[in-house]
Amino acid sequence: MRKIIKNLTILFFSLLVIQLVFFILGKNTFLPSPFEVFKAFFTQFQQGDIILDILMSLKRVVLGFILAAITAIPLAILCGYSRHLNDFIKPFVELLRPIPPIAWIPIAILLFGLGDGSSYFIVFLGAFFPIFTNSYFGATSLPNIYKNVARTFEINNSIFIRKILFYFSLPYIFTGLRIGIGMAWMSVIAAELIGAQSGLGYFIQINRLLLRTDNIVLGMTLIGAIGYLLTKLLSVVERFSLPWVEKH
Repeated sequence: MRKIIKNLTILFFSLLVIQLVFFILGKNTFLPSPFEVFKAFFTQFQQGDIILDILMSLKRVVLGFILAAITAIPLAILCGYSRHLNDFIKPFVELLRPIPPIAWIPIAILLFGLGDGSSYFIVFLGAFFPIFTNSYFGATSLPNIYKNVARTFEINNSIFIRKILFYFSLPYIFTGLRIGIGMAWMSVIAAELIGAQSGLGYFIQINRLLLRTDNIVLGMTLIGAIGYLLTKLLSVVERFSLPWVEKH
């Protein structure tokens, strides 16, 4: 609680300093002041459209992120367990991983058209690779002593994967999930800037055309705040799911 109060205090005084700078400069800058952004915030929320844009962005990122997680985690665990599967899958992952999600937007629009389909696809790609990479690293980091004990007690492959390999990899999986949700959130905004007709990315794009810099900065602020909250939410889930993992 003390840390939260400290951060809020720092934020408040930072905004106050910025507002004083704008007050001194007067109208000599095209950027909106914090006061103008706050005014835009209340105006947009009174109208209600911004709430729908937030919900649309959250819907796309949550569904795309969940699809990426339920695909990447089992695949990474199996690749970490099976050398043959790893030799087949890993080259494709390493080939596609360096391609940024935004580069896939033209392909996504051709495949799924404008709207939710292309956004889900871009979010999936943005979240898949960090989740897969970290989960795979966890699966391949299992000490040999675990494998030797499993052979000694003749534990079958299914139980070994589900009860030993998966649980050992969980801290790495959550690291991938935290990185993945950030990438998913950035990806959905990029997709909405080009290939959607709703969402925070679309909100920024429309206000760019209208030269409403106050709304543009408002949209950017909301993107940052919601992205931060999504990451913190996953950290809370991790803390309750993995009480044995020491946090520094």
